[in-house]
Amino acid sequence: MARILVVDDERSMRELLEILLAKEGHAVSLAETVAGALEVARAERPDVVITDLKLGKGTGLEVLEQVKRARPEAEVIMITAYATTENAIQAMKLGAYDYLQKPFKVDELLAVVGRALERRALVEENLALRSRLEERERFEGLVGRSQAMREVFRVIEKVAPRPTTVLITGESGVGKELVARAVHTKSPRASGPFVAVNCGAIPEGLLESELFGHVTGAFTGASTAKPGLFLAASQGTLFLDEIGELPMLLQVKLLRVLQERRVKPVGGVEDIEVDARIIAATNKDLEGEVKAGRFREDLFYRLNVIQIKVPPLRERREDVLVLAGYFLKKFAREHGRQDLAFSRAAMAALTDHPFPGNVRELENAIERGVTLAEGAVVELDDLPASLRGGAGPVPEAIEIPPGFDLERFLEEVERRYLERALYQAHGVKLDAAKLLGVTFRSFRYRASKLLGQSSDEEGPVDEPARP
Repeated sequence: MARILVVDDERSMRELLEILLAKEGHAVSLAETVAGALEVARAERPDVVITDLKLGKGTGLEVLEQVKRARPEAEVIMITAYATTENAIQAMKLGAYDYLQKPFKVDELLAVVGRALERRALVEENLALRSRLEERERFEGLVGRSQAMREVFRVIEKVAPRPTTVLITGESGVGKELVARAVHTKSPRASGPFVAVNCGAIPEGLLESELFGHVTGAFTGASTAKPGLFLAASQGTLFLDEIGELPMLLQVKLLRVLQERRVKPVGGVEDIEVDARIIAATNKDLEGEVKAGRFREDLFYRLNVIQIKVPPLRERREDVLVLAGYFLKKFAREHGRQDLAFSRAAMAALTDHPFPGNVRELENAIERGVTLAEGAVVELDDLPASLRGGAGPVPEAIEIPPGFDLERFLEEVERRYLERALYQAHGVKLDAAKLLGVTFRSFRYRASKLLGQSSDEEGPVDEPARP
């Protein structure tokens, strides 16, 4: 089924085309003016637009030009009783797919519409192929050079060709859905749909219907049957995000589906066979949830055939600047800007920040930086306050291990910042002191105390003369 917009100022012609196209299974929208056509095109994003050349106060050429500007991928077919070579040439120059003269035969119109849809599908296929090739350069949309991420890539490569159920674990914001999409894209089911559902975002009363579907009259408001997401993901992949939020009753039903590969719609009496690969994800400790009685043990083992653990960003520090550079290019392109770079201070802040919100927090920080940057450089002040040393997010809980020594911990943190400042300042102590916002004398004292450098050792820079 395709979405088709018919534009004609004659009511009888609009109704005729609506009937003909609806019989072919297409969803048809109608408009009678240039403004109305543009409004529908923006709202409903049609695949094909059929427009008359004469529209009273406007022309089909205006529709063609404006629709192509708003939705370039749409195919536009012109129809008119006043065909001229000049009009046909102008329409083709503006991007029309074809040009039909009234009166036309029904079969002729349907054939042209069919060819336009075939061309539309081919263009989409080429775009999808190009997108996949670009994604592969970043391992299917994932970015990282750390050993931890290389291990994730390795497991994806191994598990993707198999039909095995996969459980992806990791904190919020690490990119679990990207990992699921990578598994899908590198699998034999790549040409099928990837259907994602957040089990924690749908009300419990609606979740069963969303997953398994329902029959007409199954409950109040069920005026039509709905197939459900398991069937929508047929020959593809169903991604169950936040699986730890699934209510206990639905856990039982999901287990049955995983075992029997059949679903029973709400209100239905017959099972329906399903063919969808299941990938689940959670930021919870499911083994702990099993022990607490909040998650079924049998379902856990059914899901946990292969587990891919995505490490938090703080455990793969070498990926921070790689990801930051990727997001910098992405948002610079979206904002119509080029050749943006980070200042030294901004890079230092990005490197040192623990990123409790993981990759999602980093992405948002870079988008803010690109938005606020006035010149060609993203400065420290363009980044969020939490990265500039301001009050950042407060951790939900702090675990203090037995034998914890606060003084030693603080000394270690200070030592790491001193070493990092010296590295970024290429050994120039005066510059390192400026990076840390302390005086040269204070920096020299701290370096002597924590790094073992002599207070008389000036390094590449002499101590500034006293006034």
